[in-house]
Amino acid sequence: MTCKETEERSSQRGKAERVIELSFPKKYMERILNIYLPYVMEKSNAIKEQNKVVKLYALGYFGGDSDRGRAWGSTNLDHPATFDTIAMDPSMKQALIDDLDRFVKRRNFYRRVGKVWKRGYLLFGPPGTGKSSLIAAIANYLKFNIYDMELTSVYCNSELRRRLVSTSNRSILVIEDIDCSVRLQDRQNGECAEQNEYSKLTLSGLLNFIDGLWSSCGDERIIVFTTNHKNRLDPALLRPGRMDMHIHMSYCNPSGFRILVSNYLGINDHNLFPEIDELLTKVEVTPAKIAEVLMKSEVAEVALEGLVEFLKRKKTEVAEVGNKQKASREAEGDEKIGEFVRKTKKRRSNTKRNRKETTNLYREARFGASDIQIINREYNVYVLLPRS
Repeated sequence: MTCKETEERSSQRGKAERVIELSFPKKYMERILNIYLPYVMEKSNAIKEQNKVVKLYALGYFGGDSDRGRAWGSTNLDHPATFDTIAMDPSMKQALIDDLDRFVKRRNFYRRVGKVWKRGYLLFGPPGTGKSSLIAAIANYLKFNIYDMELTSVYCNSELRRRLVSTSNRSILVIEDIDCSVRLQDRQNGECAEQNEYSKLTLSGLLNFIDGLWSSCGDERIIVFTTNHKNRLDPALLRPGRMDMHIHMSYCNPSGFRILVSNYLGINDHNLFPEIDELLTKVEVTPAKIAEVLMKSEVAEVALEGLVEFLKRKKTEVAEVGNKQKASREAEGDEKIGEFVRKTKKRRSNTKRNRKETTNLYREARFGASDIQIINREYNVYVLLPRS
C-alpha cells in the first residue's frame, strides 16, 4: 500500500511529493484497513490538534471594494490562560469542563436528535472576575479559534449573517458586553434594507443568528456572550438553545484565592490563610484585584501580609460606607416622619376651621340667611334650604 502527499514549495522549486509505503502480508489486509489505518489517522489528527496554533479573529478593514472592504483579520492567540489558572468556583469549573468534553464528542447525537451542533454559554459577573480569561482558557483547551464579534461594527441583520457563514467550524464566536455593545431595535422593526447605510441590527436578527436557520451553516461551534449585568438582557436571549449554560463569575472566594496564591506564589498553605478566608467572606474583591496585590512581592510572607492589610482597609471602607448609608436612611426617615406630623397637624387645623365655618353657616341658614343646602359628610357641613 502506497500513500502519496504533495507539498507546495517556492515557485523555483515547484511541487514535491512525499511517499510512504506500507507493506504487509495479504492476509492482514482487513485488519490493516479496519483497525490499524483508522488508529493511525486518529493519532495523526490528535497530534495536529495538539500542535494547532489558536487564532483570534476580528472584523477589520483590509482593502478592496467588495463588502465594504471588511473581512476577518487574524492573529495568533498567545494567551496563557488555562482552566488551572482560572480563579472560579471549582464545582462550576468542573461542570464547564465536563460540558465541553461532552459537546465535542456528540456529533452523531446532535445529528440523531435533529439539532445544530453548537453550544451557547453566558458568562456574567462584575468586571475583573475573569470572563475574558475564561474564554481564552476554553479556546486553549479545545484548540478552537476565536471570532470576536463586535456588534457595534455590524450594520444590519444581513451583514451579521455574512459574518456568521464566513467563520470556520470548531470555533468560538464571542460577543462581549452584550448588554451595552449595541442598542438593539425591537424585533417588530424587521430587517434593514441592504442599501441603507444607517440601518440598525435588530433583536430578532440576533436571535436568528444564534439559533435560527443560519446558525446551521457550520458544525462544532460555540457561542459565548458576556455581560456585567444579566438582569439587563432580554429574556429571549437567555432561554435554553441560545444560552445553554449560565456561568456566574463571582467575586473572589476562599477557593478562588487558593488557586491565585498557588499560581502567583507557588504555595498551598500558610498561617495567614484562615484570616484571609474570613476577610474574603466579608468584602467583595475581584480576582483581578487580588492578583494585583499578590504581584507586589515574590516573597510569600510579604505578599500575604500586604493582602491582609488591603482586605482590612477594604472592610473598614465598606463599614464606613454602610454607616453613611444607614445615617442617610435614618435622616430620610426622620424627614418623612416630620413631614407626616406636619401634614397631620395641618389636617387637624383645617378640620377645626371647617367645623367653625359649619357652625356659622348653620346659624345663617337657621335664621334664613341661606337658600341652599350643602352636605359635606367628611366635615359634617349642613346648610338648610328655605322651607316650602
